[in-house]
This record gives sequence, C-alpha cells and structure tokens, in this order.
Amino acid sequence: MTQLRSTPSTDTFLQSYQTILYSRPLHPEHFTIHDHKEIRFGPYQFEAWIMEGRHLCRFEISGACACEIVSETNIGLPDTGIVESILCAGEREFEHRFARSDLNYMTSVQTEQLGSNLYLSTFEELDEFAREEDSLVYRWDDEMGPCMSILAIQRLAKEIHVQSFHLVAREGLVLRTQSLFEHL
Repeated sequence: MTQLRSTPSTDTFLQSYQTILYSRPLHPEHFTIHDHKEIRFGPYQFEAWIMEGRHLCRFEISGACACEIVSETNIGLPDTGIVESILCAGEREFEHRFARSDLNYMTSVQTEQLGSNLYLSTFEELDEFAREEDSLVYRWDDEMGPCMSILAIQRLAKEIHVQSFHLVAREGLVLRTQSLFEHL
C-alpha cells in the first residue's frame, strides 16, 4: 500500500510550494485536472496536467520515468518513488541523471512576491504570453483577485522544455519554473 505524505499547513503558499521529482508515474485520481496535453515522439512519451496552482509533467523513455509535480502541498501525494523534493521559495536549480537510462532532468525555480499593481500587470503580461504560446492555462479567482496557472510546452527531437507560471493574487505570488526532460 502506498504511503501518503502530509505536511502541516503553513501561513503562505510561498513557504510551502515545492517541486517534487518522482522516478515513477503518478496517477490522475490524486488530482483535479483542468486540462492536459500528451506528446508521443520517437522513443519518448510526455504528458502534462494543469491544475489550480499546480502542475504535473511526466516524461518516459525506454522504461525510465521522470515525473515532476509543482504544488503548494504534498498532502495526498505518495512517498514512494521520490527522487528529490525542493522548496520553491527564492531561486533554486536541480539536475538529476536517472541511473541505467538515457533520461536527464533539469529544473530552475524562481519566486517573487509583488505588490498588487505589479502583480496585476504581470498577470496581464503572462496571460497574453499564454495565449500567444497556445499554453495550457487554468484561471480562477481568490479573495484578492485573479489567479492563473500556465504550462508552455516546447517539443524538440530529444527533449521537452516546459515553462510554468503559477500566480496567486492573495499573496502577490509569481512562481516560475523552467524544466528540461531529455534523452541523451
């Protein structure tokens, strides 16, 4: 039976947002998925899910799997198969080469907390970016204003590039990740 992780609630999303890398796929019953995209190209398969304030990306090749989830909580997520979990506050970088496979994963994470005017102008700018890039997008409102999660995906012959943005009005939070899934 899979153990479920739990973390006590914290005061802000900025303090609790994390990127978790798994060496196995996660299943959709753990999530409320608002949109998704699948790519099959040559030897690899890629799938992305967008959720309210979260996303998941899965890249599989030759039996190896990298599954990235960016989320404000790890409650309800399995313990098994975790390669690394990093807090997103500030700026972070992480790289992992999967043993006995041609799979490599890299990510860069940046967070900002903005005042309301700057947050709204950033929201509008990223909303336009999402439309131009034909990104996966989910928009909602919290008690302070508009929020949005964006996944912009670029497929190349041997890799997938993913840019994500999670904007939470209540905290003026803008979380950006840039991830690379590649087969060497």
